[in-house]
Amino acid sequence: MLESAQMMIREAARALGWSEGEVATFLEPEHIHRFQIELGDEKFEAYRVQHNNHLGPYKGGIRFHPHVDMGEVQALATLMTIKCAAMNIPMGGGKGGVAFDPRNRTNAEIESISRQFARGLVDVIGPKTDIPAPDVNTNGKIIDIMVDEYEKITGDNTHASFTGKTLEMGGSRGRIEATGRGGMIALREYCRHHNLQTDQLRIAVQGVGNVGFWFAKLAQAELGVKIVALANSRQTMVNPDGLDLSQAAENDPFHQANGDILPNDAVLKTDCDVLVLAALEDVIDLDNQADVKAKIVLELANGPISYQANKALEERGVSIIPDVLANGGGVVVSYLEWLQNMELEHWSEQAVNSKLDAIMCAAINQAMEQQLPLKQAAFRMALSRLL
Repeated sequence: MLESAQMMIREAARALGWSEGEVATFLEPEHIHRFQIELGDEKFEAYRVQHNNHLGPYKGGIRFHPHVDMGEVQALATLMTIKCAAMNIPMGGGKGGVAFDPRNRTNAEIESISRQFARGLVDVIGPKTDIPAPDVNTNGKIIDIMVDEYEKITGDNTHASFTGKTLEMGGSRGRIEATGRGGMIALREYCRHHNLQTDQLRIAVQGVGNVGFWFAKLAQAELGVKIVALANSRQTMVNPDGLDLSQAAENDPFHQANGDILPNDAVLKTDCDVLVLAALEDVIDLDNQADVKAKIVLELANGPISYQANKALEERGVSIIPDVLANGGGVVVSYLEWLQNMELEHWSEQAVNSKLDAIMCAAINQAMEQQLPLKQAAFRMALSRLL
């Protein structure tokens, strides 16, 4: 993923006339923080990469996953810089994580890891410096613990040191659905620009965690799309007539959604108009890109398509709505949460969604006006704000 992100940046930077020195400087993170967290006799590597703060404080999530490593965190921090610039919000790029699997761990163990992570970074994060948020295997409750630890040490009481908090700790309404809602807005604007009727679209969704679930639920309810396939890590449920998600919940996305059960990778081969990638990075490469039947791919995961596969899909006439635009809803509402905390305000969900819609529309429509493949347009648009 890091290589693909850097290749996209180099391509966009060359088109903008950047020198090799300027590109090399941009690709290098401004700060890298690495330390160990202990849990009894176990030790876990912890990371925070602060890539670029040209536009504002570093911004990016924290993930707990056994496969977290420096390359992954650096790639995600770099993409956050591009994403914030593409969304035109005053934030920079950062990312963090702990090489720790929270599954089958006690609440006390997860709390200990969370507090140690906050303590390890207390001198290099803060409301005007670096504002972390939840990501893979972290959530509002874990962020609340980190906020509590940070505030105990620093005395800060704005709650603006982290975003993605629970409402009780100063979180924002609309945050849970924000990334999925942003993806729906991105697809809606793409269709509007290309005179496509959303209620005619057949959509397959890979990944039914928070992002994929809320995208599917909202797109079906508000755009009238037909969800013909839904996949998690274990299975793909397929129904050419459409899956009914009206009774589905985030913790039970297949509830009363009747369909045939196929292997989990069958979703990539589904006969559909739009393939939504909302699971993991690097799921489409040169070896399997030919399996994609959709004419539109919506990237809701970070870096789900390799650079080479992206080029091959474009050559086949497949339109890609890139991650740095499509999944920007999460960081936009994180920014809006931070604003509310700094200004001691609490906005309604309607107000948050309205501001999200306006920011997403502005970014997507500006990218589409360039009459380039959208990923190239988004990266050029972002880099033009970062030199």
